[in-house]
Amino acid sequence: MVFWQTGLLAGTAVACCLAVPAWAQSQESIRIGIISEESAIAGAGISKGAQLAADAINAAGGVDGRKIELFVYDDHSSSTDAVRAFQRAVSEDKVSAVIGTYISEVALALQPWSARLHVPFITTGAASNEISKHVHDDYAHNRYTFHEWMTSAFIADSVCDSMKDLLLSKYRISTAVVFSEDAAWTTPLDTEYLNCLPKIGVKVLDHIRFSPDTTDFTPVFNKIEGEKPDVVVTGISHVGVQPTVQAAQLQMPIPMVGQSSQATSGTFWKDTNGAAAGVITQSAAAPGAALTDKTLAFMDAYAKRFGEPPPYTGFTTDDAVNVVAEAVKRAGSTDAEKLVDALEKTDYVGTIGRVQFYDKDSPFTHAMKYGTDYVTGVTLQWQDGKQLTLWPKAGAGAEMKFPAFVHLEPAKS
Repeated sequence: MVFWQTGLLAGTAVACCLAVPAWAQSQESIRIGIISEESAIAGAGISKGAQLAADAINAAGGVDGRKIELFVYDDHSSSTDAVRAFQRAVSEDKVSAVIGTYISEVALALQPWSARLHVPFITTGAASNEISKHVHDDYAHNRYTFHEWMTSAFIADSVCDSMKDLLLSKYRISTAVVFSEDAAWTTPLDTEYLNCLPKIGVKVLDHIRFSPDTTDFTPVFNKIEGEKPDVVVTGISHVGVQPTVQAAQLQMPIPMVGQSSQATSGTFWKDTNGAAAGVITQSAAAPGAALTDKTLAFMDAYAKRFGEPPPYTGFTTDDAVNVVAEAVKRAGSTDAEKLVDALEKTDYVGTIGRVQFYDKDSPFTHAMKYGTDYVTGVTLQWQDGKQLTLWPKAGAGAEMKFPAFVHLEPAKS
């Protein structure tokens, strides 16, 4: 059963009619709050991924006979609305856990309320290192928060790892400009870029942070071209369309690689009118990347149900609902303390890899583990209207291809 909570300030609620047979209501349901930004593709992916997971779990008999019941709230990308949704989910709808948000600023606003109300909170798209750092620095208080997406530092590591395997093996790349929007998630991302790029032999010529309100990137791109880097390494989320379109219009000869969150959406080619050609980005998963035996089946189910490929948050939220369900089963309870203990013992093979969380001795307490045996993300490139997976090799089936105006010198054989 899914309840949509809309108009939070007005205090109204609308129930969505997914009928549940009477026999399934014989036991108390497991109530999970979903907080998402429905006007954004990544935000809508949270609620849609949750719905697919809940439907699959319920169709299989639920958790020891108990059905998953979702209460979905649209926070309109507002920290204030998100906090009110969290409060309402706990006080009125009596949820046992809350999953949501891909915006780091919103996740950081919800984290104190998770601690104050003693309700497990799992963010499935926000990246800021500060989320897990707060858990590490004050474990007793903040242990209720879990981070089921790669931290900003791990995203940067994934970019560097894939660049080393892909680009550096094929092209002469020795210099880069880091180009990121000014946001909470990009501060640690850029810090790790400046650390990991030199380690793979790429010198950072410049580090540019721009306002998310920027509408004309021409002066910035002219400056970058003047510095003659081999690549532009990105950290962009909310403004991915505009710089991508303008770079193509200017025929900037330098490829854009890194993290462009909007480019993970299946509509990005259409959104940019084809200017996405050649753009490389990290994501949770992508077409052709059978990271586990669940990846492609989830992608097919999502596309069939919603008419579009899932954004990265669709994968992570589907996994998170299953992680909560398994934790409830292990704990034999929805009691918050027992649930936190069970969540810490998570070992779930989901759509994007093997999900485990770092323990309290790690600086990334309750963040999702990064690495070959866990989750690394994938590298995808837009070509001819399609997302093609380039890395890791286990999921790769495509060769890199760039527009004619992009210039890269082949590596020495």
